[in-house]
Amino acid sequence: MTPDLEVFPRDNYNKTLVANVHPSGWVNPEPAPCYNLVVIGGGTAGLISAAGAAGLGAKVALVERHLLGGDCLNVGCVPSKGVIRASRALHDARNSAEFGILDGPHPGFDFGTAMERMRRLRADISGHDSARRFRDELGVDVFIGQGSFSGPDTVLVAGKTLRFKKAAVCTGARAATPQIPGLEEAGYLTNETLFSLTELPPRMAVIGGGPIGCEMAQAFARFGSRVSLIELGPHILGREDGDAAAVLHDAFIREGIDLQLGVRIIGVETSGNDKILHLERDGKQIIITVDAILVGVGRAPNLDGLGLEKGGIRYDRSGVEVSDTLQTSNPNVYAAGDICFPFKFTHTADALARILIANALFMGRQKTSALTIPWCTYTDPEIAHVGMYGGDAKEKGIELTTLTVPLSDIDRAVLDGETEGFARVHLRAGTDKILGATIVARHAGEMINEFSLAITNGLGISAIGKTIHPYPTQAEVIKRLADAYNRTRLTPFVKNLLSGWLKWQRG
Repeated sequence: MTPDLEVFPRDNYNKTLVANVHPSGWVNPEPAPCYNLVVIGGGTAGLISAAGAAGLGAKVALVERHLLGGDCLNVGCVPSKGVIRASRALHDARNSAEFGILDGPHPGFDFGTAMERMRRLRADISGHDSARRFRDELGVDVFIGQGSFSGPDTVLVAGKTLRFKKAAVCTGARAATPQIPGLEEAGYLTNETLFSLTELPPRMAVIGGGPIGCEMAQAFARFGSRVSLIELGPHILGREDGDAAAVLHDAFIREGIDLQLGVRIIGVETSGNDKILHLERDGKQIIITVDAILVGVGRAPNLDGLGLEKGGIRYDRSGVEVSDTLQTSNPNVYAAGDICFPFKFTHTADALARILIANALFMGRQKTSALTIPWCTYTDPEIAHVGMYGGDAKEKGIELTTLTVPLSDIDRAVLDGETEGFARVHLRAGTDKILGATIVARHAGEMINEFSLAITNGLGISAIGKTIHPYPTQAEVIKRLADAYNRTRLTPFVKNLLSGWLKWQRG
C-alpha cells in the first residue's frame, strides 16, 4: 500500500490534490505477463505517453514515485500561472484610475487568499491527472513507487517486476541548486516549495534572471514584496531578443524591482531571521538583506534510482541520451520530456510523447529535429518566440530581412492601455519565408501561435497577409508585419511600372 504523502499547507485543497495524484493506501495491481509499454514518470511526457498508448489499444503500465502530474501540475505551470494571475489582477486594480475606477492605487490585498485560490484551482485540475482516472477510465495499470530497471526488458517497482516490449523514461527534472557558500545553511525556496507559502515575505531575493526568476520576481513585487533580482549575466532573459528583454527590464524598474545584474554571489549568511547576500560587481561589494531567497537557475535531470545501467541506458549529467527519434542506447527503451530534451517546457514534453508513441509502438521514424517549438515567458508584458533569433541566422550565414511593428501602432493595444511591446519577424532575405518571430505583448503567448502554424506548415508571411484578421484585436499586429513585407516588394521599378500602367489606363 502507498504510504501517506503530504503537501503543505495541510488544507482541504491539498488533501484533494494528494488524494488524486498520490492516493493514500493505493494498492498496486498485479503486473500483466508483459506490457506493450512501461512508462516511468507521471509528469506531462509520461501521462501523455501512457494515455495515448492505452487509447490505441496498448497494454500500459505507468510508474510514479511522487506526484502524478509532475512539475507542471504540482509545482510548475499550474500554480505559477495562478499566482501570476492574482498579481496581475492586483496590478490592474492599482493602475485603474485612468479607466475611471476610484481608489485604484490602494486596493486591499490578502496574500493568503490569493494562494488559497491557486491551491483550489490546482486541486480542481488535478482530477485530470489522477491515478483513479488513469486506472478506471483509461485502463492503465498505475503503480505508485520507485521504478528501477532490473534488466534490459524489466522494471522493478515496489517488489513487483514489470516485463515490457518497450519502455519510456519520462522522469523529468528538478530545480538545480547553485553552489553558493552559506546558501544551504540559510535556507532557500525553489519552485518546489514556493507555492506552499501562506505569508508574503516582506523582502525577497530571486537568484536567476531567466523565465522562472523573472516571472516570480514580478509577481511577488506586485504582491508587495521588496524584490531584488540577482543575475550573473549583464541582462535579464539573456537568451531572448535583446529589445524584448529591454522592454521587460524597463517594466521591472518601473515596478520597483531592484535589478542586480552582472554580479557575483560571494556567499550568504544569516543574522537572526535575516538572510544576508554578499554580492560583488566590478570590485564593489553589495549587501542585500532579505527574509526569503528564491533560487531559479535552471533544471537538473531526475536520474536517481532508475537503474539505468541495468537497463543498458546511457546518460550523462544533462540527462538520458537519445537519438533524434527518442531512442536510448537500449533499442527497446525511449525517453521523452525534460529528462532528455534541452527545451524543458510542458508543451514540448507533450509533443515528444506523441513522437515516442509513434516510434516505440508503431515503428515510426518521427524526428524531434523536425519540431517547431515556440515558448513564452509569462511576465507582463509576456515575451513569446518561435524559430530563429537574428543572432542564430548570423551564425549560420543566413541573410535576413527583419520587420518590426510596435504595439503602439495597433488600435486595440492603445484602447486597452497595453502599448508596451512589439511584434518582430525574421524572413529569409529576398523571400517571404518565416525563419523566426518574437512578440512582446500582454498576451504574447496567445499570439505567437499564428507564426508557429505558418513555420510548421511552410506558409510564408504572404499567407498571413492574405488572411483577414478581426478588427480591433492586438493580434492584428501580425497582419501589419505582413503589410510591411508587402511594402518591401514595391521597389521603385515596380512602382514605376504600376504607375505607367495606370497612366496608360487614363488615356
